[in-house]
Amino acid sequence: MSTEILINASLHESRAAVVENGVVQEVFLERASRRGLISNIYKGRVSRVLPGMQAAFVEIGLQRTAFLHASDIFDPRHADTGIEAPRTDNIRALVAEGDEILVQVVKDPLGTKGARLTTYITLPSRHLVYMPQGSGVGVSSRIENEAERERLRAAVQAFTQENGNAGYIVRTAAEDAAPQALNADVIYLRKLWEVVRQRGLRTEPGGLVHADLPLHLRVLRDLLRADVDRVIVDQPNAHRDMCEFAATFMPEALPRIELYGELRSVFELHSVEEEIQKALERKAPLKSGGHLIIEQTEAMTTIDVNTGAFVGHRNLEETIFRTNLEAAVAIARQLRLRNLGGIIIIDFIDMEEPDHRRQVLQALQRALGEDHVKTNISSVSPLGLVEMTRKRTRESLEHLLCQACPTCEGRGFVKTVETVCYEIFREIVRQARQFECQQLVVLGHQDVIERLLDEESAVLGELELSTGKPIRLQAESLYSADQYDVVLM
Repeated sequence: MSTEILINASLHESRAAVVENGVVQEVFLERASRRGLISNIYKGRVSRVLPGMQAAFVEIGLQRTAFLHASDIFDPRHADTGIEAPRTDNIRALVAEGDEILVQVVKDPLGTKGARLTTYITLPSRHLVYMPQGSGVGVSSRIENEAERERLRAAVQAFTQENGNAGYIVRTAAEDAAPQALNADVIYLRKLWEVVRQRGLRTEPGGLVHADLPLHLRVLRDLLRADVDRVIVDQPNAHRDMCEFAATFMPEALPRIELYGELRSVFELHSVEEEIQKALERKAPLKSGGHLIIEQTEAMTTIDVNTGAFVGHRNLEETIFRTNLEAAVAIARQLRLRNLGGIIIIDFIDMEEPDHRRQVLQALQRALGEDHVKTNISSVSPLGLVEMTRKRTRESLEHLLCQACPTCEGRGFVKTVETVCYEIFREIVRQARQFECQQLVVLGHQDVIERLLDEESAVLGELELSTGKPIRLQAESLYSADQYDVVLM
């Protein structure tokens, strides 16, 4: 399988795309005016403690206060002795209003919700994740070879024996890594933590203590695995930064980082721009002629599978089965591409054969196995709906690039012209009964005014007779379809 990472960088915006066999699988976006906050470390001040929610609100210098749950608060009792303290259910025993604490963002602000915080600080490097409050050595579950897992665990333990109060997680990228590379990461992470700790002591509450790497460097650290053939970047400064980063932390990857010098945008190389536009639409076509309907709401995301123009070659059950199999793979890709998270409900087309249902679910699970974000298929409901979750840490592609329609305010629909006309009729009667005037002026959208002059002209004439007031109509170009005013003159 051929895998490439494309990076389109500029002063105001950086974008990255993961392309597998010529198909865009994932898109990352970061704007200078609104950089993501995940992994940033802040000096926070507790503003409110809510025992009923077992949570606290923390001021970290953002527009909205951030959220810290009791389960995300490190209990320092007995930390120096190596004895794990029992968890307490009383958040007031952990923090109090006015406390100054070092916190890390684990989830960006989403919609109306503030950032989610933790006091369990983690610092990632190329091969390892350092946990100052943790202990022991863990290995990524994506490294499946048991002998390799034990080799990595033993190597890291050998380098960290004298630092028993800290923990390490061996990342997937560390597979087949040399012991010297692991030791270099251990030394780097210890030094970085000491810098962060000292800076945290000096920083005022609400201040940023440590920011994560910019997008083009995070992509190298987190996504450049051994199976990635090349990384193509179209900006010389970003290319220089990436080469310097690679020379320091992953010299073996340096030959795979290329500067793109063509006149066309690097994102046109694999139609990435086109895929981004498609990912903002409700309808996602399938190659067979079927399609997915993807509806994203604040509560959950629903995905409906339809056969569309696909009629099959044998019988209805076979047609439905083939469509659902194709849809399972396409859904996994769309979740990554659109970065959809939270609760996800999938409505596959109903299948009669139990074996077909089992195979479709297995196909979905296999396709989700390629996703680096944690997913979990919880169950199939009695109605045949597949219920699953995908960890949501950053905003979806739609929320990053779009805003709610100012006309429908995100509802997805507006009142019909006929409905607006009848509302105007009721408003005319109400105004004429309550207030004295010489005439009434109706201001509205062009389509509404045209209907009042045409199909509804008879009703308008009756209103003029019943109210005894002339009614004048005026089209307003700036009014939306369901916006109107009835003005007394």
